Amino acid sequence: MKVVKNDQVAVVSGDFRGKKGKVLKVYPATGRIIVEGVNFIKRHTRPTQKNPQGGIVNKEAPLHASNVMVICPKCNKQTRIGKKVLENGKRIRVCKSCNEMLTSS
Repeated sequence: MKVVKNDQVAVVSGDFRGKKGKVLKVYPATGRIIVEGVNFIKRHTRPTQKNPQGGIVNKEAPLHASNVMVICPKCNKQTRIGKKVLENGKRIRVCKSCNEMLTSS
């Protein structure tokens, strides 16, 4: 997957098109990600010891990774991600528009 945790992304298709947020969690097996502040669902929870009240909780649901594009921190544009191999054999992610290295901090 080209999207990693803590990436800044913009949703490019679907009901939440145009929204931006940070990637909170990545599910590589299913190709889905959870983006902060996007794709909220209502989860009905029953009372437990931890939450004795129960009730309805709003939380982010996963959306498919193909529906988002990474925002480059240098050029501040939505961009595709490329891979480049350095001389020491290490692989890095690069922005396709400005050719800048992307850090996964």
